[in-house]
Amino acid sequence: MKHRIVVLGAGYAGAYAAGNLARRLSPADTEITVVNAAPVFVERMRLHQLAIGQELRFRELTDVFAGTGVRLRLARVSGIDPERRTVTVTGEDGVGELAYDTLLYALGSSVAHHGVPGVAEYAFDVTGRSSALRLRERLAGLGEGGTVLVVGEGLTGIETATEFAESRPDLSVALAARGELGAWLSPKARRHLRRAFDRLGVTVHEHTEIAAVEAARAVAADGTSIAADVTVWSAGFAVHPIAAAGGLEVAATGQIVVDRTMRSVSHPDVYAAGDSVHAIGENGRRLPMSCASAGFTNMQATAAIIARLTGDEVPITGLKYFGNHISLGRRDAIFQMVDGDVRSKSWYLGGRTAARLKSGVLTGAGLSIAHPTFGMPKRRRRLVTASDRAGVRVAS
Repeated sequence: MKHRIVVLGAGYAGAYAAGNLARRLSPADTEITVVNAAPVFVERMRLHQLAIGQELRFRELTDVFAGTGVRLRLARVSGIDPERRTVTVTGEDGVGELAYDTLLYALGSSVAHHGVPGVAEYAFDVTGRSSALRLRERLAGLGEGGTVLVVGEGLTGIETATEFAESRPDLSVALAARGELGAWLSPKARRHLRRAFDRLGVTVHEHTEIAAVEAARAVAADGTSIAADVTVWSAGFAVHPIAAAGGLEVAATGQIVVDRTMRSVSHPDVYAAGDSVHAIGENGRRLPMSCASAGFTNMQATAAIIARLTGDEVPITGLKYFGNHISLGRRDAIFQMVDGDVRSKSWYLGGRTAARLKSGVLTGAGLSIAHPTFGMPKRRRRLVTASDRAGVRVAS
């Protein structure tokens, strides 16, 4: 019987991981299935572009995995049972169950409401394709002088506010920041960011914590009212409670607790990657939810799965950040270098050169997903017996 590998989620982490596994493991020994609710690969880092009306190409997952040997199951994951090693899925054909021998959990994250009243009812977000399309429809209906408030001064908030202001100069765009705008950036990069906001006409409300969202305004903790025809909530991410409900050991964030190889500490047949994993970086801190983290963790998880199944020593891949890349519309960006403790270095790259670099990164990420088994070796690895796997070591 073939070893059944099930990958949950076909985002940046899951789609690439499935292709990597198919590229390196023999189909004579393995059966790889990807479960995803949407039929397309969603470039999450471009969803603010989709929301403001730009036309983006979404790759069909059937095309992505065509000829790779990877099976695609279009369904929503509704539960996992790690004791029975099964996943419950709900699709067009109703409720079903998938059995696995190895599970890679990469279901990603969604917007975090933080219990703020009115966010669920009135706010929009760009964390998923459906929510971005809902926001796109709302923004298309706003006429000249319409007001948009973006809540959150992280990378998503900054990119959303600047993209909206550049694409729709007829709108009045503002951003609410709990602290100082770009506080984590170097002084020069921070000045560049402020110049970009001034150039694009984005109003910044610093040291402003939004305590409630209503249909036509947001209310700050100090009682200040900010008019907003549309409020876009980008104040953090949250993971789905499926992992915790299934009995996997999770952190306070709901993320799956893993060892250095991205293997669940409570269930050794389960690995996690992307936003779903509580992984500790080389600096001793938890990796943030980001595309870069998805890359680090899926490479480590797939390397560990392949090594353990084929009897090799498990390699340790790097979990170190080198910089933050922030788009400021289509023609401007900031690339901020960071040290081992993720503190900003004095050096940064800005302007059109940084924008071209960011565009190249996004294009490269998309191409890696579009061609998941590019460079597939003619001879792929065969699996060893279960007893041989038991002796596999982790590289020190």
